[in-house]
Amino acid sequence: MRKGSIRLIAAASVIALAITGCSSSSDEAANTDTEFEIFTWWASGGEAAGLGALVDLYKAQNPETEFINASVAGGAGVNAKAVLESRMAAGDAPDSFQAHAGLEVIASYAAQGKLEDLTALYQSEGWDKSFPADLIKQTTLDGKIYSVPVNIHRANVLWWNPATAAKAGITKAPETLDEMFADLEKFKKAGVKTPMVLAGGEGSWAMAHLLDYVLVASMGPEKFEGLFSGSTSWTGPEVAEALKVYQRLLSYGDKGKNSFGWGEAGAAITKGTGGFFIMGDWASAQWQNEGAVLGTDYTFAPGPGTVGIYQWLSDTFTLPVGAKNRNAALAWLKLSGSKEGQDAFNPLKGSIAARTDSDLSLYDDYLKSAAADWAKDRLVGSTAHGVTADNKFMASMNAAVGKYISGGAKDNAGLAKDLAAAQAAVVK
Repeated sequence: MRKGSIRLIAAASVIALAITGCSSSSDEAANTDTEFEIFTWWASGGEAAGLGALVDLYKAQNPETEFINASVAGGAGVNAKAVLESRMAAGDAPDSFQAHAGLEVIASYAAQGKLEDLTALYQSEGWDKSFPADLIKQTTLDGKIYSVPVNIHRANVLWWNPATAAKAGITKAPETLDEMFADLEKFKKAGVKTPMVLAGGEGSWAMAHLLDYVLVASMGPEKFEGLFSGSTSWTGPEVAEALKVYQRLLSYGDKGKNSFGWGEAGAAITKGTGGFFIMGDWASAQWQNEGAVLGTDYTFAPGPGTVGIYQWLSDTFTLPVGAKNRNAALAWLKLSGSKEGQDAFNPLKGSIAARTDSDLSLYDDYLKSAAADWAKDRLVGSTAHGVTADNKFMASMNAAVGKYISGGAKDNAGLAKDLAAAQAAVVK
């Protein structure tokens, strides 16, 4: 298996040590709880629709349990995570909360003793056979598993409007960064209002998301992963070159000062006023929820420079230490990890299932394409969505990007130094 990859295979032997002698902390009991509170940042659009499908199943299976949806709006959880931290510090943890697989789960929560060990639940539900072995590793610390993946998202997606592209003389998706810049010039000459759609609101996470993609596209996956292993320097020539690409991309937007959230900004694609948009595949679910049609109002391709690369993230659910309605939470986790639950949730959420046995006939053409790429592409974790970075680094990255944009997107060296300082602080 190639470095950094997570394949759609079930390798039970890889997880065997974690299962052997596992904790009994997640031993199931009948759900006699009268309430259940879930905490996410899925408050609108396709995200809320996906959550709603899962909630409907839960209510049908647990009719005596009142469902409490404690969603906090804000893309990538920029608002929700702050609220969650305050609640957990005050001893008021929700019964289950959303967290990204990778360092977000492992370093931000599990290593802090905030989550229950779910290894026994994995054994009882057979998830060691139905989830990819390497994905399970992304929720595992010291042999114990701490969250349940409900999906896989792709971060490095290029979106555009076919009719707008045709008017600009663009007949195929750009595959390289140079080709993308050539097409941006075509959009500009054709009078497209915003050749490069930018989303600068919601705590700058969407601009950090764009930077994360640019780093992979410019440097390649090995150099990118080296930023977190220490083999690539944040202040070295590779990052310097990537930041020139980033700076140039921003020049095709609203001078890097767009204050729209990702949903409002992305509407420029389906309305035909925007050229290209780099955003995760939750955008497709959002647009479909708004009535747009895939293939007519928008289409997709891997981000230029990342053809054959799948920059991934995974939403998972947890069992916090001290959850008031523990049995109700266990019922939610079992549903979230089930085939029925994942195939109800993901087609509406705009993601593919984390399970290996998903029924792809329920998914649209984009998601079928994503599933095929997930099975064969070089996989690279998302920084902006918690795979390669914990909450502390993500917050620092958002702040560094916000500072860069507010300064006119001119201080590339300063941005590199801020990112290096953020990584150094995490390592310490």
